[in-house]
Amino acid sequence: MGAHSTGPENGLPKEERILVLQGGGALGAYQAGTYEELAAMGQMPHWVAGISIGAINAALIVGNPPELRVQRLHEFWQTVSAASPIWLPWIGRDVEQRSILNQAQAAMVLLFGLPGFFVPRWPPAPFQAAGSLGALSIYDTAPLRATLEQLVDFELLNSTATRLSVGAVNVRTGNFAYFDTALQRLDVRHIMASSALPPGFPPIEIDGEWYWDGGLISNTPLQYVLSQPGADCRLVFQVDVFPCEGPMPASLSGVVEREKDIRFSSRTRLNTSYALAGPVLAQAVRRLIAKLPPSFVGDPDVQALEAASHELAVTVVHLIHRGKRYETQSKDYEFSRLSMLEHWRAGRADMRHTLTHPNWLARTAPQEGVHVFDLTRKPKTEQSAKPA
Repeated sequence: MGAHSTGPENGLPKEERILVLQGGGALGAYQAGTYEELAAMGQMPHWVAGISIGAINAALIVGNPPELRVQRLHEFWQTVSAASPIWLPWIGRDVEQRSILNQAQAAMVLLFGLPGFFVPRWPPAPFQAAGSLGALSIYDTAPLRATLEQLVDFELLNSTATRLSVGAVNVRTGNFAYFDTALQRLDVRHIMASSALPPGFPPIEIDGEWYWDGGLISNTPLQYVLSQPGADCRLVFQVDVFPCEGPMPASLSGVVEREKDIRFSSRTRLNTSYALAGPVLAQAVRRLIAKLPPSFVGDPDVQALEAASHELAVTVVHLIHRGKRYETQSKDYEFSRLSMLEHWRAGRADMRHTLTHPNWLARTAPQEGVHVFDLTRKPKTEQSAKPA
């Protein structure tokens, strides 16, 4: 599939818009909010790449016409948060009570599953026949298959009108695999494979191989996106749901949450740093070649370096869900309706803040190299410690 590009806007050169969605379970509602605002401001992506819950959101976006995408996202998130117990309005204003409520609702998810997503296996895995699929996971994700088949038009998804890429891990080899509509036809199995996080969810079989959640290796598809051929000028919206920065924990629960944030955000930062180092290195190679004497013109090694250092102009917009004081280590499987709506609104607000920020409005797309925008970061003086 050929690269898509936008028309000139505000004097900027054409850019290929790419939406990159991280894994993060219940926090994926934040991604849905960022997409709704992105679409509302006329910045529809030409390519969506996702891992885990990011793959599910990506399929809901690409597998629907533009006018139905937000509606389908709402339908999915309303479905999976439908089992939330009744909450009392004043609890939402009390940090400690809200934290307790969230943990109770997360415990309900562990016990009973989520409508339209997964249910506990019965009999449980230890009582299933060894080697059977039922023995390999705590939950059955058949409800997710039905939900995706209902909400995603896979014919449209494969039409290449908008490119889709989702990442998974081959269980046998341990290698990362990307399924990409630019290279192959995708169906519901590819989306489920990207979100098959063990031991909760079972592996998914595709063409004789079995796959687990891509987040086992990397929680962000950015490196894959930037390694693919495409437009020379790219605008990447990277939506992350685990912050790398946070306060010193004040409790054991806080320790578990902070460990989770660091573990998943560190993979994202590592892959982001690695991916963004490529264009910087390419610039250095091109400058070095320009300094070589004329006798090196036509040298096979120089020609190889020139071919490998094709320069991209990349703008990366970072949007990071930085959470609330009452959120705990269960935040990625706490699917209450109240929290879902809060995550969604936060995503919309952060995207709106970014796209209306003076620094963004005054930007000029780079002719080469990388520009990174993180315009929702709060000063350290505004970051509050979590309750004990």
